[in-house]
Amino acid sequence: MSRAYLVLADGTVFEGQSIGAEGTTTGETVFTTGMTGYIETLTDPSYYGQIVTQTFPLIGNYGVMSEDFESKKSWVSGYIVRELCEKPSNFRCEKTLDDFLKAQGIIGICGIDTRALTKKLREAGVMNGMILSGTDKRPDVNEALLKKIREYSIVDAVKSVQNGSSFKPLEAEKSSKHIVLFDFGAKANIERELEKRGCHVTVVPYDTKADKVRALEPDGIMLSNGPGDPAENTGVIEEIKKLCDYGKIPIFGICLGHQMLALARGAKTSKLKYGHRGGNHPVKDTETGRVYITSQNHGYAVESSTLPDFARLRFVNVNDETCEGIDYTDIPAFSVQFHPEACGGPHDTNFLFDEFIKMIEG
Repeated sequence: MSRAYLVLADGTVFEGQSIGAEGTTTGETVFTTGMTGYIETLTDPSYYGQIVTQTFPLIGNYGVMSEDFESKKSWVSGYIVRELCEKPSNFRCEKTLDDFLKAQGIIGICGIDTRALTKKLREAGVMNGMILSGTDKRPDVNEALLKKIREYSIVDAVKSVQNGSSFKPLEAEKSSKHIVLFDFGAKANIERELEKRGCHVTVVPYDTKADKVRALEPDGIMLSNGPGDPAENTGVIEEIKKLCDYGKIPIFGICLGHQMLALARGAKTSKLKYGHRGGNHPVKDTETGRVYITSQNHGYAVESSTLPDFARLRFVNVNDETCEGIDYTDIPAFSVQFHPEACGGPHDTNFLFDEFIKMIEG
């Protein structure tokens, strides 16, 4: 392996080995705490524009299998692991993780102290970074380089990840419910979970107008996950507001969809210090007091203090008490910040899809 370097916006340099494609890439450096699910992470459109650090020390041990993709390609700007498994062992394995990264043109680095990097990001907050690989020359960390890194920003994220599903739809029953799924960067498993419950799903682009959605005569509307700052999507938020004002079609929002639904209803969002990413985040149901372990991937959150009177805080994050779910009392709508369609896991909150179906039937 050739040498590779990670340069952070504060001037910190990590030296390691190159994995995946060679070259230079800039992105928002984040970390995810999942022990498994690296395939789903790499193909989740919500990671658009980000250099993703896996905190679990060994990654790639079961290889890559296209059946587990959440979209048709990888959207990460770069990839960081402590140790990359070069000889995966799994009967479903199609290729190694390194081969996948090369095929996708993803620049990565391994062999660095990911624990030290994670601690830095937790203390200082998410910061931009640059990976330089395929060179043995240590980068000259001058003001010009740092300025370039600091100036990077994620823009037009939702527009950039319009991709469609990566799997063949299941055969829906003739009597199935019709769901319109807004694709803000949708994970494929959202559609799978709906189809498992006998729904016929129509996927529409992020910028579809409210009147066009109503013309499709859906039984329910799903607002998907996606990348970037939710407040950036002013046009989308306005169309969601129109659907809410109509008030007759049940709505279920997940992650970015949850945030934009809240914005459409008058709440505010703000950026978290280092976000929530991984498959082990506890959230509490305020109705029952029960705690669920959830999969999460977001850098923004709805500000609970800004919720209108007709919005009830349903779920809260046990670690930092941020908003994790909202029930709306004036219209048939609810949303969650975490991922109930989590793949690969945990599946604690999968029942929310059943609640959506009951809302439609009710």
